[in-house]
Amino acid sequence: MPSTPKLTVLITACSPGGMGAALATTLHKAGHRVFATARNVSKLSPLAEQGIETLALDVTSASSIAAAFSAVSSALSATGPGLNILVNNAAGSYTMPVVDASLDEARALFDVNVWSHIAVTQAFLPLLLRPTAPSASAEPHHPAKAMIVNHTSVGSRAALPFQGIYNASKAALAMLTETMRLELAAFGIRVIDLKTAGVHTNIIANNNVNAKSARLPAGSIYEPARKVVEEAMSQEGLKDRGIPPEQWAAEVTTVLLGKNPPAVIWKGEGASLARLGVGIPGNMFEGMIKKMTKLDVVEQIIKESRSATVDTKV
Repeated sequence: MPSTPKLTVLITACSPGGMGAALATTLHKAGHRVFATARNVSKLSPLAEQGIETLALDVTSASSIAAAFSAVSSALSATGPGLNILVNNAAGSYTMPVVDASLDEARALFDVNVWSHIAVTQAFLPLLLRPTAPSASAEPHHPAKAMIVNHTSVGSRAALPFQGIYNASKAALAMLTETMRLELAAFGIRVIDLKTAGVHTNIIANNNVNAKSARLPAGSIYEPARKVVEEAMSQEGLKDRGIPPEQWAAEVTTVLLGKNPPAVIWKGEGASLARLGVGIPGNMFEGMIKKMTKLDVVEQIIKESRSATVDTKV
């Protein structure tokens, strides 16, 4: 049997401690050519030491995207195959009740989690189109053909208190992914929605609460339950949970490089449960979510506070 052809992969956001770095390492060790990118290329030295090709890419900067495209194009033969897989992995995090959210920060999050992926995809599309004319003997969705992997989240399907802006950005990317899958099928490009649940990375440590000391604004309607809400926003209880990123990367790689990868991939701790949970009747699933995020405690505090206010006025 012929061996699996060596693939060329570009992954955004591969800084240490994240899933992008783990995926880059796993694919590199499997013998594939990987372009690992990050806004600060100096952070990619651990990957460069492994022999992985690294380059700077700020996904929110048009000039940086253009420079990265030029660098990858130059590294690839002008007449040979282009990119086999583009992994749009870059993402930001933001936790805050929707009614207290900063619109500037919300827009900035959508720039990273949604619009940047469209910009990167549009820029690298010429390289993705190159390998889409396999021999007649190739399988219809053999991994040697082009593939776009948009990294969303299980949160794209399930509402979580205080993560509305983040989850909305992932839901937007999920819908764009589904649409792109339809639109690009004629060109032989497979588009996959990678929905990740719990993976032990630095995303919680880097969120706006833990990294920037964000707090509920003065005058928030959640003031009576401020302590409980801000603890929930910090996601401290989830910081040490999740499977190792190396395990996640190995599982994702196995599925992506299979003969017929599914349109939606669910991976990470609790992914299977979340996949089942979205099919549970709303009131039952919401009850589970409220207990998990302590929203039930917040609701009780708010109700008692409002009741006391009414009694005082009477």
